[in-house]
Amino acid sequence: AAMVKRASKRNTFDYNKNRKNQKKKLKKKERPTIGCAQIRKAWDDRKSAKQNMQDMGLSYGTKGVLPINKKSFSAPVEEAQAVVVKPYVIREMETAASLRGKNTRTCSNDLTEFVQYMIREHNEDYKAMAKDEKNYYQHTPKQIKRKVELYKRCHPQDYGAFIASLQAEKTS
Repeated sequence: AAMVKRASKRNTFDYNKNRKNQKKKLKKKERPTIGCAQIRKAWDDRKSAKQNMQDMGLSYGTKGVLPINKKSFSAPVEEAQAVVVKPYVIREMETAASLRGKNTRTCSNDLTEFVQYMIREHNEDYKAMAKDEKNYYQHTPKQIKRKVELYKRCHPQDYGAFIASLQAEKTS
């Protein structure tokens, strides 16, 4: 049998690949993004994840966090506490957690129009609202009441202005 010489593909440079972007992608995969701003600020790239967490006084994973009580141990074993190098991280995280976040929930335009129409027509009579022909989705009185309360929570200024305008219409 005669040996057939195979045509080998040469190692040629691929001009269609952006090497800079590839390097960026690799780096991004290597180092995950940290969601918590306080931890991100105190993070040291030269240290391991476990060492970084210990420096901040946080636990890395759940293994060994809580001691397991075994009946064979007669006296509790005292564990050496890790020295917290960056205690400010925990303080900052606690203050951030104690601050109440702003309610970002809003109502859709359809819902506000629906609620305003129902209040204009029926005031606080939810049973009459449920029977109204504009109640296309056949909401029950309780569902409508919940929608009205949601509107009051989401847009308290708008609701106050709307009720004031209704009272002004009634007096005039």
